[in-house]
Amino acid sequence: MRTRRIYLTLAAAVVAAWGFWHFAPAALPAHASGPVDGNVVSERAASVGFAEVIEKVQPAVVNISVAGHIGAGNDVPFDEFEDFLRRFFDRQSSRDPGAGPVFRGMGSGFMVDPEGYVVTNNHVVDNASEITVTLNDGTRLPAELVGTDEKTDLALLKVDAKKELPYARFGDSESARVGDWIIAIGNPFGLGGSATVGIISARGRDIQSGPYDDFFQIDAPINQGNSGGPLFDVSGRVIGVNTAIYSPNGGNIGIGFAIPSKLAESVIAELKSTGHVTRGWLGVTIQPVDEPIAKALGLEKAHGALVADVTPGSPAAKAGLSPGDVIVSVDGQEIENLKTVTRAIAERGPGADVAIEILRERERKTVHATLGDGSGEARESRSPAGRLGFSIAPVPSGSPHDGVLITGVEPTSPAAESGIRAGDIIVGVGNISVRSVDEARAEIEKARSRGQENVLLRILRGDGALFVAVPFA
Repeated sequence: MRTRRIYLTLAAAVVAAWGFWHFAPAALPAHASGPVDGNVVSERAASVGFAEVIEKVQPAVVNISVAGHIGAGNDVPFDEFEDFLRRFFDRQSSRDPGAGPVFRGMGSGFMVDPEGYVVTNNHVVDNASEITVTLNDGTRLPAELVGTDEKTDLALLKVDAKKELPYARFGDSESARVGDWIIAIGNPFGLGGSATVGIISARGRDIQSGPYDDFFQIDAPINQGNSGGPLFDVSGRVIGVNTAIYSPNGGNIGIGFAIPSKLAESVIAELKSTGHVTRGWLGVTIQPVDEPIAKALGLEKAHGALVADVTPGSPAAKAGLSPGDVIVSVDGQEIENLKTVTRAIAERGPGADVAIEILRERERKTVHATLGDGSGEARESRSPAGRLGFSIAPVPSGSPHDGVLITGVEPTSPAAESGIRAGDIIVGVGNISVRSVDEARAEIEKARSRGQENVLLRILRGDGALFVAVPFA
């Protein structure tokens, strides 16, 4: 595991007074416990300065230090994605002469309950055997891991302080707008809290970290060790959990990401109640419907989620869903993209009966499915495009051609590099004609099992046909 460089950035926010007046808020009494936003100044006052807000909410922010042994399945290497767009969590590895290689790390968190429940990121505590929470006043407490949710990168801890603790309350992330002031607070090095300010730069960002990506993008400077810290609005409510930064050069360039409180609050409530999160499961692999696929399928516009594969024996299979179906609504909720259908299914929970409207062979049809338990499933997954890098579905009814439709091509895959495009129709593998998905897959696997380096595909594109050799990955 590579050692991350630590960058300490001292950031100060200077905000010019709006209009031609100056506001000086009165001093507020300090409290040892209770909700930290209880005595925060008004939003108008906070728009002039942030000192009062920060002073009141900072006691709820904690430092989290972790340690664990690096062993089989317990070493989480940083990959290229994490290097450039992910966890700003300071984790380092070393070797203990008596116990072998170990890792140690620090992150941030915040209390959400006077009894000592602490929210942080899953990746902060992942694989840790020892977790210690340091309060804002320097008190160090051992922490118990209550539960984690890898899909949303959230975790809940519990400390016993023998007294009521100051805590933060969740706010309304749905009403937050691009341009609103936000305050990012962390306790990254156990030296006390640090605060930076900025604005919400964008909403609904998908950084490809999981099926429920719906991040705030913020420009408040946040650095290593701040993972899991709270994102406050100017009224002192938590509207996000700081989780990731975009860092192409190893430092902070002002692009950070936070999990909105609407998602975090519901996940944390379930972790507190049961220790895990239960979600509905349909059992499909899905992919986006772009313009070429929409035209190939005869759709008026690019929308919905294309079913690339169906898990045998799954609720989707029992409901009659098939590759090539386009999911356009779930229980009347319009499906615009992959995230919409993933959340719609997950939120309904195991055992829920759902009405799924699909487009099949250019006609609308409704099927009914009883959802399974998705707790042990990876997710309603996006099409992995296989080792060749493309996904296929039956040619739509009414097409003048027999064969198999290529519905998606993974960027930088062997198929993409060979020139395969979404919308191409495979009519042959080698010198064997194929008319169905099963036939195409069978012939490709035969080529692979014979030890061929490439598979030769005969495809139709536009008004012509051509052969394309695609190497096996």
